[in-house]
Amino acid sequence: MGPEQMALMMVQLSRAGCHNINFVTPTHVVPQILEALPHAIERGLRVPLVYNTSGYDRAETIELLDGIFDIYMPDFKFWDNRWAERYCEAPDYREVAIAALREMYRQVGDLTVDEDGIAQRGLLVRHLVMPNQVAGTKEVMEFLSKEISPNTYVNVMNQYRPCGGAHRDAFINRRLNAKEYRDAVNAAIKAGIERLDERDRIRLIYRP
Repeated sequence: MGPEQMALMMVQLSRAGCHNINFVTPTHVVPQILEALPHAIERGLRVPLVYNTSGYDRAETIELLDGIFDIYMPDFKFWDNRWAERYCEAPDYREVAIAALREMYRQVGDLTVDEDGIAQRGLLVRHLVMPNQVAGTKEVMEFLSKEISPNTYVNVMNQYRPCGGAHRDAFINRRLNAKEYRDAVNAAIKAGIERLDERDRIRLIYRP
């Protein structure tokens, strides 16, 4: 689609009541997004823009977006590059993600919400807990707390399920058990993360 068509879709979504315009895995189409935005703004687009990403973004790309995106919503998938290489063919995932998150936080800071709890601006990090500590949850949470901000809003996710070839891999061929997820949430709390996703399932399983 052309920039004007993309702009019209954004405006229609905002008029329909969407709280934001959420671009999912947008790194490879950043130029097209930037080309469409002036047309959308001219037509009245005022809702926040969300950059929803795997975290594997060059910091140089994120630098180009300074002042454009209101909310960054990256994953932090792996701490140990051994697993990132094995499962995503990204042997430098940790270093790339760390640099990207630092730049995202520099631009937008901690997540802020309005009086209705709707996100307006800031960083929201997602972390998918994986079996056998493959994701390195403890180290990820310590990094976020100590080197980004203890006030980082973090969504510790438990919905991993094996698909495709994962069934043939002894490390990730099953879903999480309750203890693994409980340990992950406790690791986030112990690291000093102050803003975990507030759904009841997190509060209920917490054990100090």
